[in-house]
Amino acid sequence: MLRDYPDVLTVKQVACILGIGLNSAYRLVKEKQIGCIRVGKRILIPKVCVADYLTSARNTVMR
Repeated sequence: MLRDYPDVLTVKQVACILGIGLNSAYRLVKEKQIGCIRVGKRILIPKVCVADYLTSARNTVMR
């Protein structure tokens, strides 16, 4: 799934990957649930951070 994306993603791309809204993606970054790098005003998210987030979500069971 992540193979088709570049190694560094934008918040918009992360929202698309996760199937969530842009505001929710920004919230994940703000709450440091997904790692990011800030370059000036740009927020860049390494693809490995998205993979880590998905892996950690797999270990959480919601009832």
